[in-house]
Amino acid sequence: MVPFELTLIEAVTALRNRQLGHQEYVQALLQQIDRLDHLNAWISRDPERLIQQAIALDQASTEQPDNRLLAGIPLALKDNIDTSDLPTSGGTRALLGSRPRRNATVVEQLLQSGGLIAGKTNLHELALGGTNHNAVTGACRNPWNPLRIPGGSSGGSAVAVASRMVPAALGTDTGASVRLPAALCGIVGFRPSTGRYASQGILHLSPTKDTVGPMARSVADVVWLDGVLAQDLPDVPCVSLKGLRLGIPRGDFFQGADPQVLAVIEQVLETLASEGVECVELDVPDLTQHNDATGSSLVMFEMMQSLPAYVGAQGLSMDALLAGVGSPDVGQLLSRQLGHDRVTATVYAAAQVRRQKLQIAYARHFADHRLDALAFPTCLMTAPPVGHDDMVDLHGQQVPAFKTLIRNTDPGSNAGLPGISLPAGLTAEGLPVGLELDGPLGSDRHLLSVAAAIERALPRLPRPPMVYA
Repeated sequence: MVPFELTLIEAVTALRNRQLGHQEYVQALLQQIDRLDHLNAWISRDPERLIQQAIALDQASTEQPDNRLLAGIPLALKDNIDTSDLPTSGGTRALLGSRPRRNATVVEQLLQSGGLIAGKTNLHELALGGTNHNAVTGACRNPWNPLRIPGGSSGGSAVAVASRMVPAALGTDTGASVRLPAALCGIVGFRPSTGRYASQGILHLSPTKDTVGPMARSVADVVWLDGVLAQDLPDVPCVSLKGLRLGIPRGDFFQGADPQVLAVIEQVLETLASEGVECVELDVPDLTQHNDATGSSLVMFEMMQSLPAYVGAQGLSMDALLAGVGSPDVGQLLSRQLGHDRVTATVYAAAQVRRQKLQIAYARHFADHRLDALAFPTCLMTAPPVGHDDMVDLHGQQVPAFKTLIRNTDPGSNAGLPGISLPAGLTAEGLPVGLELDGPLGSDRHLLSVAAAIERALPRLPRPPMVYA
């Protein structure tokens, strides 16, 4: 048994059955964290506290087994989720020493279920980007190729899970930020229906769109965490692939993708079809029109309400926050919203109307075609090189980095839909590709059942080369 290779459920079982000691497990993870420090997955940790917690659990387990769902499992948290024992920095200079008075609700839920906090992970500064190239905390690096980005904004959480530093983690997702890094790092990332998980204690951008999301190396582990965070069952019904109906929106979500990405996805679809899945080629009417008028306006307007409230509670002003921003892309976004180019209340109100129309379009689409989910590439491309923050190369053309990275994940986010990214395979270059499944609003448990069935039909990815390098 290699302790750091265990999935979350495997580790829970080994600890509960005393096949593995809590301290032995924690030490194995800490050694992996130290060995792969150059990937820059973490912003703050307290390893000594973690070791002492493990020792206490070992001593207590000699008397009575701890049957809590997450007993003794170290988990990583994106550093925009409040913790009272570690700072919550948002990856920005002005908040590096910020100590929230209380834990976020989702953190309390993890702790009450027996989970331990392994530390706070690196993110795109203030979660305002898709590369995790942070000028304040340093670039986070992909374990499949450290010259490549892990994706953002929850890149540190994805790296920690993919490189076996922890079995699972929490990120946050506004337009892509759990599913994009999950896809680029070869793990599972789940964005629940907006409102499924508690939102208190998050450094929010957009309360309308933001949600915490679990990240792990298997769908079963994500289901386990969903049970804790949604106060639901820790498992989902088993469904058969035969007769499942997947919508394949080629015009809206496949067009313009890297041919290597498409090759992996097409192979997956062929496999699923051979297992009895009905793949229905279609497109969502008016999706682009409604979506383009929704997301950015919602986020920018709400950000200028939520950010001042959060930093004000820490005794800081927006001017102080802006002065400490190190990443040029984030500084430009904030400067525009603090100036004459900010999103107005009128534009925001129009975006809310468009969002409702987008939700209606999706709902009708799922119902009319009797779909279990939509299936498409999570991202149009594999992980681009670190440092390409403004423009990236997509099969020979320079295209805007952020819009390209989030193009496929953003529509579902704007509609508040549940979405999950599964590892679909590797390209010829050895980089992961993600398959996204989006379900109808509120269909989280069924979507997880569908994802688990699809995962069983696909070959597992090998471990990233950095794990044993």
